[in-house]
Amino acid sequence: MMTDLLREIDGKVFIIAEIGCNHNGDMAIAKELIDRSIECGVDAVKFQSFNPQKMTTANAPKADYQIKATGTSESQYSRLSRMQLTSDDHYMLLDYCRKKDIQFISSPFDKESVILLEELGVPFFKVPSGEITNIPLLSQIGSLAKPVILSTGMSNLGEIELALKAIGHRNVVLLHCISEYPAKWEEANLRAISTLQNAFKLPVGFSDHTVGIELPLVAIGLGAVVIEKHITLDRKMEGGDHKASLEPEDFKNLVQKIRKLETALGDGIKRCMPSEVNVKLVARKSIVLNRTVKKGKKININDLAFKRPGTGISPADWERIVNSVAKEDLSPDHPLIWAQILFEE
Repeated sequence: MMTDLLREIDGKVFIIAEIGCNHNGDMAIAKELIDRSIECGVDAVKFQSFNPQKMTTANAPKADYQIKATGTSESQYSRLSRMQLTSDDHYMLLDYCRKKDIQFISSPFDKESVILLEELGVPFFKVPSGEITNIPLLSQIGSLAKPVILSTGMSNLGEIELALKAIGHRNVVLLHCISEYPAKWEEANLRAISTLQNAFKLPVGFSDHTVGIELPLVAIGLGAVVIEKHITLDRKMEGGDHKASLEPEDFKNLVQKIRKLETALGDGIKRCMPSEVNVKLVARKSIVLNRTVKKGKKININDLAFKRPGTGISPADWERIVNSVAKEDLSPDHPLIWAQILFEE
């Protein structure tokens, strides 16, 4: 099913540079990440919208990957508090993106953030994987009747089905995702893209947290219509997502390869391409005769041979040629053409 979102991007792979929290709470870094994302040629930059008080309890633990990246001295609540974008930050980043002609989007984690993003006029909502079972939040987003990109990390088909029911409309793109940072290749399970396509009859993309650029390219070959990947100024920067991110030069390389690859995917119609026409004439065969057949004589099956070039009657029509009559003297080893034969009534 083609969504409004995909019609807007005219069939191209929609590439999202996930800035997320990689700005580390610094708006100068956020703006630089926007600039570098634009240089990479992406379609949108994405942030995260949340209120730590609405998002997590004071004693909520950090994920293992966050502990590895930032240690245990800082709680998840404290970390999120440092990364929180204020309402003013949102408006500033939106204005900056508009001036730079790049699409601003953000993932909401609570009711108030949904309201803020709606006030900002985002064209669609991107639901992060952690909210896929947050039915009240999904229902609120769905009630706004805007397109939704739904990440499916950590979920199963039943949970996705319930999430779609809560959203309440079909203008949805699902993103296959593995919610580990960085994710392991052996857990990437890219064939799940086809599973999601078949199960829900919706467009599917890939939110990639693996190291490198290879897997998004594979995902596109499997039919992914959206690619989301984290971007950072430096993978050595402090923060939980930097190690699963691409630095700008690598991100640019990814975008260039995606654009080149999508031209090779074509429209799916199996046909002879213009460049094949000459080869077709040379490589295919035509019906020729083994002997001279005089005018008025019938051509029998033993008279037929099949040789290059393919400029005459195709071997596929051999049964029509048998028992036809020569309209002129026919020489051996020359491709037959229809004007040389007559069909008796």
